[in-house]
Amino acid sequence: MQRQKSILSFFQKPSPESNGSGVGNELGKRRVPAKQEKQNGVALNQAANDTVLDSSLEIRGTDTPPEKVPRPIFPAMSNGSDDGRGSSLFSSIMHKFVKVDDRKKATESNHSHGEQHPQKGNIVNSNGAVDQGCVLHIESDDDIPGPETPGTQPLVPRLKRSQEDSPKFDSSKRLKLLQDTTVLNKNHTEVTDTISKFEWLDPARIRDANGRRPGDPLYDRKTLYIPPDALKKMSASQKQYWSVKSQYMDIALFFKVGKFYELYELDAEIGHKELDWKMTLSGVGKCRQVGISESGIDDAIQKLVARGYKVGRVEQLETSDQAKARGANSVIQRKLVQVVTPSTATDGNIGPDAVHLLAIKEENCGLDNGSIVYGFAFVDCAALRIWVGSINDDVSSAALGALLMQVSPKEVIYESRGLSKEAQKALRKYSLTGVMHHDIALCALGGLISHLSRLMLDDVLRNGDVLPYQVYRGCLRIDGQTLVNLEIFSNNADGGPSGTLYKFLDNCVTSSGKRLLRNWICHPLKDIEGINNRLNVVEDLMANSEVMLLVSQNLKKLPDLERLLGRVKASVQSSASLILPLLGKKILKQRVKVFGSLVKGLRIGLDLLMLLQNEGHIISSLSKVFKLPMLSGSNGLDQFLAQFEAAVDSDFPKYQNHDVTDSDAETLSILVELFIEKATEWFGVIYAINCIDVLRSFAVTSSFSCGPMSRPVILPQSENITMGQETRGPILKVKGLWHPFALAENGGVPVPNDIILGEDTDDYHARTLLLTGPNMGGKSTLLRATCLAVILAQLGCYVPCEMCALSLVDIIFTRLGATDRIMTGESTFFIECTETASVLQNATQDSLVILDELGRGTSTFDGYAIAYAVFRHLIEKVNCRLLFATHYHPLTKEFASHPHVTLQHMVCAFKSKSECYSRSDQELVFLYRLTSGACPESYGLQVAMMAGIPEKVVEVASKAGLVMKNSLGDSFRTSEQRSKFSTLHEEWLKMLMAVSDTGDCNFDDNFDTLFCLWHELKSSYGSGN
Repeated sequence: MQRQKSILSFFQKPSPESNGSGVGNELGKRRVPAKQEKQNGVALNQAANDTVLDSSLEIRGTDTPPEKVPRPIFPAMSNGSDDGRGSSLFSSIMHKFVKVDDRKKATESNHSHGEQHPQKGNIVNSNGAVDQGCVLHIESDDDIPGPETPGTQPLVPRLKRSQEDSPKFDSSKRLKLLQDTTVLNKNHTEVTDTISKFEWLDPARIRDANGRRPGDPLYDRKTLYIPPDALKKMSASQKQYWSVKSQYMDIALFFKVGKFYELYELDAEIGHKELDWKMTLSGVGKCRQVGISESGIDDAIQKLVARGYKVGRVEQLETSDQAKARGANSVIQRKLVQVVTPSTATDGNIGPDAVHLLAIKEENCGLDNGSIVYGFAFVDCAALRIWVGSINDDVSSAALGALLMQVSPKEVIYESRGLSKEAQKALRKYSLTGVMHHDIALCALGGLISHLSRLMLDDVLRNGDVLPYQVYRGCLRIDGQTLVNLEIFSNNADGGPSGTLYKFLDNCVTSSGKRLLRNWICHPLKDIEGINNRLNVVEDLMANSEVMLLVSQNLKKLPDLERLLGRVKASVQSSASLILPLLGKKILKQRVKVFGSLVKGLRIGLDLLMLLQNEGHIISSLSKVFKLPMLSGSNGLDQFLAQFEAAVDSDFPKYQNHDVTDSDAETLSILVELFIEKATEWFGVIYAINCIDVLRSFAVTSSFSCGPMSRPVILPQSENITMGQETRGPILKVKGLWHPFALAENGGVPVPNDIILGEDTDDYHARTLLLTGPNMGGKSTLLRATCLAVILAQLGCYVPCEMCALSLVDIIFTRLGATDRIMTGESTFFIECTETASVLQNATQDSLVILDELGRGTSTFDGYAIAYAVFRHLIEKVNCRLLFATHYHPLTKEFASHPHVTLQHMVCAFKSKSECYSRSDQELVFLYRLTSGACPESYGLQVAMMAGIPEKVVEVASKAGLVMKNSLGDSFRTSEQRSKFSTLHEEWLKMLMAVSDTGDCNFDDNFDTLFCLWHELKSSYGSGN
């Protein structure tokens, strides 16, 4: 008997190994804006930093023109030098510039003509600027010369579109308005708004700092080569501008001149195109320019960033009087002080969703199975947090897709030449307590740090929290394709949020609560205790509507505390920007407002938490979901916060619009440093508030849905424990299941169905459902609803059904829909097989697998063969919970008697259009109800007529179908006979025949074989069957 016990041990399936998450990236950098329609690769080189210009970007002007010379667009400049006053905390990355402003009145007079204001009208959508990092090498996908900005696209300004056919222009001695493609003047040469006077900006001649042309694989779009002879001919102010611009060709630079901000040359094209600013020719070199006054600069920057551009500001560090006080020929010092990009914006209306910049690095493991490791690092500049991690993947890029869907980055930077074609396809498609692959993750982090430094974001690096990020570990694994198939965040119709799980669950009040909800949806729990803790809170809130109302009223008063705390932390030890004239006061005023809003908002949040503490039952449930710091008492946050409230009321009583003074900077700095001492506790408070918001949202969804919602019963993951004569496995039992948002737009009433997979306490049920039914009969909807029920249950939310019980699911796989990728040469069938391969390689006994119409993208026989082999492997080798929808009806005969398979179909009926009965007069009606047995046929011809195919064509198709059935009649009859003898029976028979052939085999071996067969029979049919 001991021998048989040892044999039995081989039937115990090992517990599924958790799939580690990996990633890495030392970046060449590429930025992939989320809404960019076409992605351009770029080649970068570290050597690009070694240009013909001084690396410090400090300019000393020596060529100030005489007073009577007309003022050029770049004011001339003479000898001057940086006085070195005060070492800036940003000195390692910010650059100092010098400029002469000899005649202030002349400057202001000149700008009275040159200033242009943005006009209201239609927004011109751009393709978004593709970013390059300092270190990373980017592959160029096209040969577009010039800087990689939306300005390289053909210019079609709205102003021009609205003009009449006849050109109108107004010329003077110093200004010319470009109102048409060309402006002709008999005393002047022809000028266009798309051609620069500088030859080295000509697309046919443009080079990067190392002299490379755009066709060179290592061409660096972010730098520009300026010939030494051209530099010598420039005025000091022109040198000052181009010294910065030649290092930031990928950024639109606003250059501060007096009380105006100006864009020149290629940047002027952007202002002309996107903001309808009038382009002018001004100065000695007749440089193209557009401009805006100080009062409109913030709005202009926000508009350009919203359209995908990166925007920088070169500010004056002193006034013209201060410059003259240092000497008659001294130059006004200027410095690039700020760069704002779509992925690093913190001010303005950036919306409630998290804004992430992702850096990624790929490394091949060198294994034959195609295993790949990705290192990644991403940052939320508004919340001042950086995450680092790594993840394992295969050629399907499913894990990378999950990362991209979870992070949802605004921009991605990566080594274009270091990413495989599969990874680049995933970027285009989905634009994925410890880090496993440390080196690769640090490469990605290094690239991200380099990129942030270039964008003047050292405050994020200095004060941000670096945290590990795990894509899969510890949660229900949902890969990128599954998130797309189940319409978790965007629907498949138009890519919008309506008709998605996120929209269904999103009743959050606060912006930070919405971001946490998205994070939870990406990471459903695999911990029974954690799931039940959330469910307990939801149940308590549903039973106490007064508490729910009170929570909602308090949450509505809250600002975005998470981002406010991030901005306050970013201001620590970053006083360098406060010394800038005019801009410094503006920044200080913003910081006062942010700090005051944070203190007042935290007071509302603390009051809510202390109020809930009085609700003993609810707070006891909440305390199991999150840990609260000490709120009351002498060392509690309540008294600590009260001191800052008093300070704000005393020093900044009108913090929303405070008139700042010289002493305010020091006062605020002291308050912020004291406040940030308890930053960890404040983050804990904010996280607790966010959790309350999300759980309240679950309670609202569960209470006010259009159908019944029930609390799920969560069972442990199956381990095939054999107790006596009973073997238990994974189970999924749902009664009255309905899809939560399939009919949301139409307002229809969902049809409930029952799904039972796996062994129940009452009866035995197979773990596989082979589903058939007519086209449009509701099969795909049922499959999706089953997956959504599992996700909702493991999120800790009520499930759309009358009753739900399930053992924990470790991975959800879906193979749904028919798509191809013609741009990458991938057919529908190839994509089907790629996704199916991921299922076969990674599915475990505790997985939930959904396969819909596998094999339809190739010939009938090949498709059936693939469907048969995959189906048989999953039910006999993996033995997971499986829903397999198909139109291959011979499969229903092949597996009709298989003990691991249940046959069901979606019901339909025929309704007569008139009183006269005839076959052609019958209308197919879908009942969307699940019932036992196989569907006799798919009713494809009826659906074809419903779709509008002419009746004559359908009649021909019907006759052709009959001919085919007659010609294959023998095969059909054979498949009918197979319904009594499944593939599993065939394997058992072969085993018995092998045993009967005694030959030289000894008795013990034969007995062991029979014992194994007995065990398999018992396991397959269950006790009592």
